[in-house]
Amino acid sequence: MLIRDRIKELRRVKASELRPSPKNWRTHSKAQKEALQGVLAEIGYADAILARELVDGTLMLIDGHLRAETTPDMLVPVLVLDVDEGEADKILATLDPLAAMAGSDAQKLDALLEEVQTDSDALASMLADLAENSRSALAATWGDDAKPPDDFGESGEDIETENQCPKCGYRWSGKPA
Repeated sequence: MLIRDRIKELRRVKASELRPSPKNWRTHSKAQKEALQGVLAEIGYADAILARELVDGTLMLIDGHLRAETTPDMLVPVLVLDVDEGEADKILATLDPLAAMAGSDAQKLDALLEEVQTDSDALASMLADLAENSRSALAATWGDDAKPPDDFGESGEDIETENQCPKCGYRWSGKPA
């Protein structure tokens, strides 16, 4: 399989000069906008916006509409791609859904979220929702009758444990199965 590098260049462009794609199908809630504002305020830009250059020299957004809208007066990092309209449409249609297909490791996520600190109420709320959704999804895979296996030993309240099943409450130490 031949994989081409379609990145022409990285430019710093005033966000208000980027043309939004009229085909952008993503919508953004107030909570998402406020969470993005929180992460931009605390970290700044750590990812580039994607755009393609039109024949008149202007740049049309492919990905990063909300970031551009949130910071219109800033010079923002833009990866200018060497793609035509059809290819840009394919990126627009598939980039977010491909990311959404990724699975998650609930324990790693929980450990990561325990370390992440924020001063933004909106970002804290988003992270709390992420943690709750992760636990709910994990519990949903076990079904309504989840219980510890019969060969699991009992643990007393005085024994320190590392893990707790979010569905049945069973506590244990060591690597979860």
